[in-house]
Amino acid sequence: MTTGITLAQAQAALANWLAADVAVARNQRYRIDTGAGYRELFRADAVEIRNNIQYWDAKVKALTPAAAGGKRRIRYLVPE
Repeated sequence: MTTGITLAQAQAALANWLAADVAVARNQRYRIDTGAGYRELFRADAVEIRNNIQYWDAKVKALTPAAAGGKRRIRYLVPE
């Protein structure tokens, strides 16, 4: 299954990578004045972010009880 990663940790990591994707989509590259011209820099690699989103999404799904073969509980309420 996995090496000691909890569902909460996997969900937190997925949320962080999703937030990184949004941040990069807003402003992935920027330019700075070096005094002798401009230098263009990139904040992150969008492909790496996408790969990490896929990785952590798979971890979350694998650690979710219903996906891991656990049984779902269904409760029926009978009105009195």
